[in-house]
Formats: sequence, C-alpha cells, structure tokens
Amino acid sequence: MIDITQGELSTRGTLSARKKEIVNANKIMGIEFRTNLNIRDGNIQNTESNRLKIIRLIRKHKPEFVFAPFASDRHPDHINASVLVRESVYYSGLAKIITKNLSAYRPKRVFYYRHAYDIPISFIFDISDVFDKKMEAIQCYSSQFYSENSSQKKEPETYISSKLFLKDVESKARFFGFKVGAEYGEPFFCYEDIKMDAEMIFKI
Repeated sequence: MIDITQGELSTRGTLSARKKEIVNANKIMGIEFRTNLNIRDGNIQNTESNRLKIIRLIRKHKPEFVFAPFASDRHPDHINASVLVRESVYYSGLAKIITKNLSAYRPKRVFYYRHAYDIPISFIFDISDVFDKKMEAIQCYSSQFYSENSSQKKEPETYISSKLFLKDVESKARFFGFKVGAEYGEPFFCYEDIKMDAEMIFKI
C-alpha cells in the first residue's frame, strides 16, 4: 500500500494522530508493506520525479494489479493521483527509463475505485466476508470519520466526518452487492477490456 501524501492539509486531526491511526488500520487489514511518498498534500503533480517514486516501487514489488482512485472526484488530489499512478504504471514497463538495479516491469491492469462520485463499472467484487473489517479499518481514522468516542468532535464538520457518511458507505456497499446477488459489493473500473473464460462465466 502506498500513501501519496501525509494528508497534512486535512481539516481535522494532526499528523501525529494520523500516524497512530495508520498503524491501527494496518493491523486490522493485515498490511505487510506500507510506505508514504511524502508528496505535498494539495500539490500532487505529474512530474518525472514523482513518477519515478512510483516506478521504483512497482519495479521492486512487482504487483500483478494496481488499484488507484478513479480520475473523476470532488477532491483534486484524487484526480491528480489517479493520473500520476496510471502514467507511472505505463512508464514502469519502458526499459529505457532507468532505475538503479531495478528492471522494467508493468502490472497487468490498473483497477480504479470510487470515492464521492459514481464511476463506470467493469465488475463488482463481493466483499460480504470482509465488509465488517472494512468498516473497522475506516473507523480507525477517528480524527477524520465519525466516531462516538472521537476526541475531534469540536473540530469543523467535513464531508466525511458525519455519521451520515458512514451510513452512505454501507448503503452503497449494499446497493452494489445487491446488483450481483451479494450482501455487500465494491465496484471497480478498468480502461482495458477484461478477458473471461467459460469457467468464470458459469460461476456468475
């Protein structure tokens, strides 16, 4: 997992609080590797130096798939991050872009997830078995999201800090799950076509 910024412009909370929240969320999600590119919050630029930060990580860890925010959202950082990741994935496969001791490698696909806005849907993944864990991980970030025990109650209300936002997360998951006959679902989009074989079709 790669965090692009530290979120230092967040309306609520502090960086020290966020670091503790990240540790707790990592434990719940079972994350073995997580790093931060320390690109300045509110200034995610698609520059050569920023692309190289991502290219090095892709070439080092060789992920089969990459997940990124979809490039249409209310938050400019989400849009800019999406473009930065997409281009970095492509350029990571070019051998003439040199990164010391790391050879060219390109993941098979980039899958995009939704934030505030709906996205085109390539497939919906059944997350029924892990939905409770997803909500538990979200609520680790008590400085940002609603929590009964949050010490941030006196801070300004934001788009994601109300109780209604967490209800929206659940209702959306139920909505997408229902579309594929599951209790909870998570939609993803891919610019490239996805090949399916008979075995996969008959499992639908």
